[in-house]
Amino acid sequence: MSAQNAAPSTTALAPAGSPLAPEWLAVPADLNTLHEPMWAQGVQRNDAGELAADGITVSALKEQFGTPLFVMDEADFRARARSFKDSFDEAFADICGGVDVYYAGKSFLCTAVVKWVEEEGLRLDTASGGELAVAARAGIEGARVALHGNNKSDAEINRALDMGLGRIVVDSLDELDRVAKIASGRGEQAKVMLRLTPGVHAHTHEFIATAHEDQKFGLSMAEDTTEQAGLSAAEEAVAAATSHASIDLLGLHCHIGSQIFEPDGFALAAEKLLRFLAAMQEKYSIVMPELDLGGGYGIAYTPVDTPRPAAEIAQAMAAVVRSTCADLGIKSPRISIEPGRAIVGSTTFTLYEVGTLKTVRVDAPAAGTAETAGTQPENVTHPRRYVSVDGGMSDNARPVLYDADYSAILASRTSGAAPQLSRVVGKHCESGDIVVRDVYLPEDVAAGDLLAVPGTGAYCWALSSNYNYLARPGVVAVRDGSARLIVRGETEEDLLNRDMGV
Repeated sequence: MSAQNAAPSTTALAPAGSPLAPEWLAVPADLNTLHEPMWAQGVQRNDAGELAADGITVSALKEQFGTPLFVMDEADFRARARSFKDSFDEAFADICGGVDVYYAGKSFLCTAVVKWVEEEGLRLDTASGGELAVAARAGIEGARVALHGNNKSDAEINRALDMGLGRIVVDSLDELDRVAKIASGRGEQAKVMLRLTPGVHAHTHEFIATAHEDQKFGLSMAEDTTEQAGLSAAEEAVAAATSHASIDLLGLHCHIGSQIFEPDGFALAAEKLLRFLAAMQEKYSIVMPELDLGGGYGIAYTPVDTPRPAAEIAQAMAAVVRSTCADLGIKSPRISIEPGRAIVGSTTFTLYEVGTLKTVRVDAPAAGTAETAGTQPENVTHPRRYVSVDGGMSDNARPVLYDADYSAILASRTSGAAPQLSRVVGKHCESGDIVVRDVYLPEDVAAGDLLAVPGTGAYCWALSSNYNYLARPGVVAVRDGSARLIVRGETEEDLLNRDMGV
């Protein structure tokens, strides 16, 4: 039964929105309806009105696994992974024979996910020795794995060479020299791509925009940034790479940011890198057969987010690559991309149990009043309800890190109560411990109810912590009407086992 065809709702006629709510947040017509772009395909309300993941109710999940709990739809993950692979292969078939899709493991990684990725025809992008260890434990072929990172250790570089990685994405001139030295000492060639910063400013949060000049990642394409007058750091790296016998220079890489909805930034970055690649190939008489255009495709965290289908992204990027290569008179390199959030983000929701509820009064301008010369608008107080849950910033750090917005829904039942502006908060000793900053929830939400927060597959478990000694939640995968742990939740005993004074 779809969310739209769930048990008849008796939701009261929604009142006007609260003056405390952000402008983008509308009062839902029905608090019981799921906004489909935010949820996995297998998440629906059953006939009794309870949220279920692939037919398994949230109350059953809580009883078996406890809360907080990450609930991931395996079939939805696989479908999204396949969609990227199939859509990009089709769009680029006439340009370079298809696309290599690297799942960005930093968004969420465990051995089960590595196996799903490999089975769906994707490759794997890692960013640390630990992520390489997960890849090795899962048994994926090293040639299908990439290693990122702005400060790779010698041990990580050696591990990458031990595993026969398909590419090491070099982030600086210093790192290029170290990779060359280590590979030479082993009597090997390291397969290398150079990460460039094309200066493209995507429309995204400052801390997740990664292609502007003033940040830690990549080699600048701007001129006069090195000791070699007139050369950019990017060109100096190309020249240096070609001089090292132990470096196999595969090509170039860029990543312009995260949670991006508009295609303009991707198009501009692709054009700039293709023109740079063509110029370098001509100047240094080399061939760089690969170009990685990164990831950063946005997902729906709230009803106003408008993610683009994989096929639409693929066609837009293919058009730019096709026309730019024709204009330059070059053969297109093999293109690769790195979606992470766009695959795993919407496959997962976090299940919480409600605890304490508290309503406070907040001053805001009265409706219909405006500031005039010499006067101030009249203020009145409005209610804001705080709904505390049994998790918080330890399982979702994105709101405190990035001011990220999320949504939430009453999951254990439907409600006909009127909507009330609410703030879903955690149980940590921090005023910034906010899970959902603004959301309309039914007035009758009470302790013991279950809330579900969608879109938590990416960068939530991956960024989780033990702040206040909370144990990190488990991750459950649902498929074919059954649920299994793919990451076991921690226990207090796990935490104490690391305390050497015990």
